[in-house]
Amino acid sequence: MHPSISDLCRRAASQGLPLLGYVDPCDDTVFNGSHFRVLIPGPRALADGSAAEEAEEGHKNLALTAQVERKAHRYLVFNGD
Repeated sequence: MHPSISDLCRRAASQGLPLLGYVDPCDDTVFNGSHFRVLIPGPRALADGSAAEEAEEGHKNLALTAQVERKAHRYLVFNGD
């Protein structure tokens, strides 16, 4: 996992944001379509208040989430170590 994504997920966990805060850096974490309604506000809030590199990763995460959300039977996967 990219260090900026790891940082973003750690910040999400420290702020009690659901789902994104539970991404496991050592294992795969999978989100399906029913998770997106809860998942999307987390990276949006974190990206808006982050340093440039971390904000960029947050916006990339949002873009991927939007792509996955538009199609049926898709998953967003965070690959750990």
